[in-house]
Amino acid sequence: METKNIMIVGVGGQGSLLASKLLGHLLMGQGFDVKVSEVHGMSQRGGSVVTFVRYGDKVYSPVIDKGQADAIVSFELLEAARWLEYLKPGGRVVTNTQQIDPMPVITGAAQYPGKLVSKMEAAGAKVDALDCLKLAEEAGSQKAVNLVLLGRVSHYFDFPQEAWQEAIEACVPPKFLELNRKAFALGQGA
Repeated sequence: METKNIMIVGVGGQGSLLASKLLGHLLMGQGFDVKVSEVHGMSQRGGSVVTFVRYGDKVYSPVIDKGQADAIVSFELLEAARWLEYLKPGGRVVTNTQQIDPMPVITGAAQYPGKLVSKMEAAGAKVDALDCLKLAEEAGSQKAVNLVLLGRVSHYFDFPQEAWQEAIEACVPPKFLELNRKAFALGQGA
């Protein structure tokens, strides 16, 4: 099997590292060679965070080059647009519609760009945008955005429901398991 490339992008503190760990666990459980690599940020909340997840029969490098990502999974709308040059032609973006102002917007030096979904589509991306924050709050905590987003991402994989549930159980602390299962189900059902 040809190596597949997924970028998980977001803002520090949104749970993207748990999402990449869970996705890596799921893919290994399906028999793939998997490389997961945190590339940027995360040292402080609010900073840009990027994780590469590569899987296939044999993966030699954890790094994804520009124009090579099959999919970008984004926790925040501007982050999806920021990393779009890494998406291969015809690739898919699955994004939370949440908007978190970066520092230039907070300080008044810039404005948050508008119409990002239509701009990404105009650039050739297949965009699946969902208000994951609203669904996470419905599940019981805005911190469950990551599992809502993964629930939505599950539509693009042909893996059994049991495999997703096993990965959730393996990666989520027991006291948060029910909340995260509910968040995943809400994302999957959206």
